Amino acid sequence: MNDSFLKDAFVYLLAAGVLVPLFHRARIGAVVGFIAVGALVGPHGLGRLADTLPLIRFITISSPERAAPFGELGIVFLLFLLGLEFSTARLWALRREVFGVGCLQVVLCGVPLAFGAILVGYPPSVALVLGSVLALSSTAVVSQLLIDQHRALAPLGQLVIAVLLFQDLMVVPILLAAELLTGNAPDVLTLAGLALAKAAGAVALILVAGRFVLAPLVAAAASTRSRDLIMAITLVVVVGSAAVTHRAGLSSALGAFLAGMLLSETAYRHQIEVDLEPFKGLLIGVFFVTVGMSVDFAVVLPRLGWVVAGVVCILVVKVAFTFAAGRLMRVAAPTAAEAAVLLAQTGEFAFVVLALLAASGALAPADAGVLVAMVGLSLAATPLLARAGRRLGRRLDARLHEGLAVPPPTRPERHVIIGGFGRVGRTVAEALDEEGVAYVALDNDPRRVAEARGAGLPVYFGDAGRAEMLERLGAERASAFVVTLDAPNAAERMAAAVRQHWPTAAIIARAKDAEHAHRLSALGVAGVIPEAQEASLQLAARLLTQLGLPDEVVTARTETARARIEAALARARSQGGQRI
Repeated sequence: MNDSFLKDAFVYLLAAGVLVPLFHRARIGAVVGFIAVGALVGPHGLGRLADTLPLIRFITISSPERAAPFGELGIVFLLFLLGLEFSTARLWALRREVFGVGCLQVVLCGVPLAFGAILVGYPPSVALVLGSVLALSSTAVVSQLLIDQHRALAPLGQLVIAVLLFQDLMVVPILLAAELLTGNAPDVLTLAGLALAKAAGAVALILVAGRFVLAPLVAAAASTRSRDLIMAITLVVVVGSAAVTHRAGLSSALGAFLAGMLLSETAYRHQIEVDLEPFKGLLIGVFFVTVGMSVDFAVVLPRLGWVVAGVVCILVVKVAFTFAAGRLMRVAAPTAAEAAVLLAQTGEFAFVVLALLAASGALAPADAGVLVAMVGLSLAATPLLARAGRRLGRRLDARLHEGLAVPPPTRPERHVIIGGFGRVGRTVAEALDEEGVAYVALDNDPRRVAEARGAGLPVYFGDAGRAEMLERLGAERASAFVVTLDAPNAAERMAAAVRQHWPTAAIIARAKDAEHAHRLSALGVAGVIPEAQEASLQLAARLLTQLGLPDEVVTARTETARARIEAALARARSQGGQRI
């Protein structure tokens, strides 16, 4: 291990531990943070000054090629963990999305992008490869965003992952076409047949080995109760599966996903997830850093206008035609729209194809540099695209459910207004129903509202933090307000609106934790129920009962602890700023 390697590792860890958290605090996001750090400390950023300012060498990464394999390993771990969330039955249920939406997306996006490349001046053969590779999206970035948002198993997540899986299958024909452009393919039919046979054999090998070898192997390791051995066998499974598909010309991430999917139904999936999670986070960060280091500012800046225009054109084309692909396969408009925006960027596989075309002379070095910059910029824009897509999906969802937002047909008196109709709000509503107390609920999730309305419940679509919405529900005649919203900011907005417009109203609020309870109490909410503390009190009471204490002693202990918490909240309300 030489000094250069240790220095590069130190710079990366410094960026991951110091610079990226600063980006996160600025609400920029870890993905963009890693890409920006890579552009800054890479050979095309501050690294250009290393010859004139020797000290710069100690804060730059001198060898991006050496870090690239670690980044690819991060993608492999990411897709393996994603595969653990799926099963063979679930993947089979998604076959329509994989081969229907996925195929249409690649074709509908690839054709206009290839035509655009021809208009720019590329030969038709090169333009076809470029259009196909630009039609693909980033498995690494999109999957990470879905996992961070806990939406991998939601309808949107399943649709997006299905499209990404088909795109991974397209790696073989695209690489085959790129190989033909290099002039090294003597027999097209033989090469195509061999490539397809290797790909099919690799997938079959993983599926068979997963059922008869991988699962029993992990079970044997688990029987030893040695976490080290379980980790070692898991790494063998992950890397081995990725290597098999890589050698067959497929994406290594596809092999890792299949291996994870085959182990998803075993009893060891949760232990594997916990053990691999830290490795995945760090290694995927290396990948994003290498993406940032691929941007050559000397090539990009003189052509910055073309780069930005090209990225905008790619995004517009992919959003429009991916949405069309979803709608043609009868995907709901809100889901299709959000998926189209989320998949609008180009994928990391483009770096491989562009490097191959540049090395063969099919692409001029300057053109390859501009295209690499466009790919990197579109990847960096993905978190912003994800936010825009989510807002667009919600707007379309709300428009489809406009009928849910109508005010109640009657003018209730002495009723309860519930903000949020999730599990807590529904439980409160059921208790009120049993006692014959009228209630009206507001929720900003159209699907949840539609489900409740279908059951005949008085639930309406709207923002419970807006006084005008509460007023339409008869807030001035309400006997109490119950705040059960999941998001702390939304809960505080509702409490503040009620306190400002109806200062004498009774407010009962659910708090996520002590800090949230403090903020609600400072707003004047008298009935704050800290969710975490209440759960801990019930847990302690159950434990004391199991230990043999009499019921009256357990009740007394619990009430004493609850009184202590309520006294702290009362002090917060009276003092307005003291921490609990």
